[in-house]
Amino acid sequence: MKIAVTVKLSPTPEQAASMRATLKVANEAANWVSQVAFDRGVPREYALRTHTYAELKTRGLGAQAAQHVIKKVSDAYTTLRANIKAGNLGEPGSVRRGKAESKPIAFRADSAQPFDDRCLSWQLDAGTVSIWTVAGRIRGIPFTGGADQLKTLRGFRKGESNLVCRDGVFYLMATCEVPESALNEHPMGWLGVDLGIVNVATTSDGKIRSNRARNRQREREQDLRAKLHAKGTKAAKRLLKIRRRKEQRRNNDINHQVSKRIVAEAERTGHGIALETLTGLRDRVRLRKPQRAAIHSWPFHQLAAFIAYKAKIAGVPVVYVDAAYTSQECSYCHHVDKKNRPSQAVFCCRSCGVVAHADWNASRNIAARGDSAWTAGRESRVPPPPEAR
Repeated sequence: MKIAVTVKLSPTPEQAASMRATLKVANEAANWVSQVAFDRGVPREYALRTHTYAELKTRGLGAQAAQHVIKKVSDAYTTLRANIKAGNLGEPGSVRRGKAESKPIAFRADSAQPFDDRCLSWQLDAGTVSIWTVAGRIRGIPFTGGADQLKTLRGFRKGESNLVCRDGVFYLMATCEVPESALNEHPMGWLGVDLGIVNVATTSDGKIRSNRARNRQREREQDLRAKLHAKGTKAAKRLLKIRRRKEQRRNNDINHQVSKRIVAEAERTGHGIALETLTGLRDRVRLRKPQRAAIHSWPFHQLAAFIAYKAKIAGVPVVYVDAAYTSQECSYCHHVDKKNRPSQAVFCCRSCGVVAHADWNASRNIAARGDSAWTAGRESRVPPPPEAR
């Protein structure tokens, strides 16, 4: 399985200037290639190479860098076509889809640029990298990362790495081929996971991972951003820029911690993991205005994705179930009633009278549906019996 490991580079000012110039030249070239692809209607890589390779060489790009620029543009158009086909950009004639189809794809000056082993080499023992730039080859750039990241990088790095500049800081995202463990085909049960805002994740074994402290912190940060925007001074804008990605980093860290614990518990007990299907959650859920910001800003999909890829590495099976009425259904008598949920935290069944934590009750329903989904999936993979002669 492919995963991306991110490490931070610590270049000198001169090295940073060369890498910044490289990203600028590569993305200016990518914008030109994108214009050619749009004008000529040739978004595929081979045709683009015929029309653009010679010009890219004259712009100061090496052979491999030019190939990667062309491939980056071709991949971007492939993704655009896939999104249009899937309806992610709206129906035909919609404003969003029309805007995407009416102009070429644009790349920012600091957009990521891929490098292969010919343009980028790793000295893992020394903790440095050597990278091609428009100013020549730069050697001995130190990099740092977490212990787990460096271990994965050392053991499983394979393929391209992307050079990224975020707020003036350079990172390398290395592709690693991590082997998957043998899938547990006979789980002893299912660990249902209910995702939420007040409680980020509640599992059917009774563990509740609260998010109240983080929500209070997010509210304070939101108030601070509003005050800084209203102030509008140079110092306020500088502080806003510094804090721009802070919440995103915290959300990523929380999701990594929670997903790691859930997968570890499922692996230890021999259980599979049952998750809700959250596709279209923001479109179908109707909330009051104060609650909209919370549901639109919390990365539910990212947490589910973290659980899924960590489960693959551990060999833990994952199934996705329909989330409809899991919060209104009693996990004991299966009576469904909107009045079963008198408050956010309490579930009280109108039929059998059981009282339980609302998120825990929902996670039990998800676990029960996980068993049915797993059985149905296995039956669909069983080959039909041979015909009688």
